[in-house]
Amino acid sequence: MIDIDTKDAISVVIPTYRRERVLLDTIEYLLALRPAAAEILIVDQTESHEPETDARLRDWHAQQKIRWIRLSPPSITHAMNHGLQSARSEVVLFLDDDIIPHPDLLAVHLAAQAETGINIVAGQVLQPGEEVHSEPLPDGQFLFRSGHRRWISELMGGNFSVKRRTAFSLSGFDENFVRVAYRFEAEFCDRALSAGERILFEPAASIRHLKASAGGTRSYGHHLTTVRPSHAVGAYYYLLRARQIRHRFLHMLSRFARSVRTRHHLHHPWWIPGTLLAELLGFLWAVRLLAQGPKLLKPEESEFMKGAR
Repeated sequence: MIDIDTKDAISVVIPTYRRERVLLDTIEYLLALRPAAAEILIVDQTESHEPETDARLRDWHAQQKIRWIRLSPPSITHAMNHGLQSARSEVVLFLDDDIIPHPDLLAVHLAAQAETGINIVAGQVLQPGEEVHSEPLPDGQFLFRSGHRRWISELMGGNFSVKRRTAFSLSGFDENFVRVAYRFEAEFCDRALSAGERILFEPAASIRHLKASAGGTRSYGHHLTTVRPSHAVGAYYYLLRARQIRHRFLHMLSRFARSVRTRHHLHHPWWIPGTLLAELLGFLWAVRLLAQGPKLLKPEESEFMKGAR
């Protein structure tokens, strides 16, 4: 175990939506970590919890073991911005609500953040059934289960830390990434890299992602079996807004075609019209969001919150 004092140095922010037992388990894992986080903020967008979950969250909040923040309506990016503004520590660690953290998770993030010039640290994410990939990868390839430290251009929103002043200088997260918020991390990283930031992948800062079958983004259905645009809108909004993507029209056409070129659609062709409808609605929604302009933190909001720490 790494010997480093995280007291008053790192805040953990967990956006959550419609999670029950797995959320309680995640919090218990985090409360057991030593050294401990300065605070654990649960930014909860669930309409109403099961009685056991509600009672446990209220009890932890009353004992000041967590800060239980209720928000509505659900939005991943708004919850992250709210957590960023509410956090009291200089380093903020964003985590998913269905994980098992490595015992050194907090200490490793903080140690990496203490290195000169490091303001954004992405941690290792092991999905169900995955183990650490210890072999070197060819140039241009990367896996979030890699065991090798390196610079990267994207991160996963369920395990990364950022200094508050850096996140505020980047105006936080774009709240136009709605519902599933697909690709919001890529857009945040694009702005960070354009501003001269670097993103360090630190495999020792590891979590196991449980991919809970209910709640979270799964509340919006499976992308292969829904006519709702919740999964598609973020992808099209990112392609429309990202400045560095060449031939974006071809990228969008390619996504539209690939959405039904799947094994699922081969065996269930009656889902093809529904999937194409979801993609079309997602594109139209993205166009409307683009016309409204990015929904980022305003400079005065960032400055006020920094002064209120």
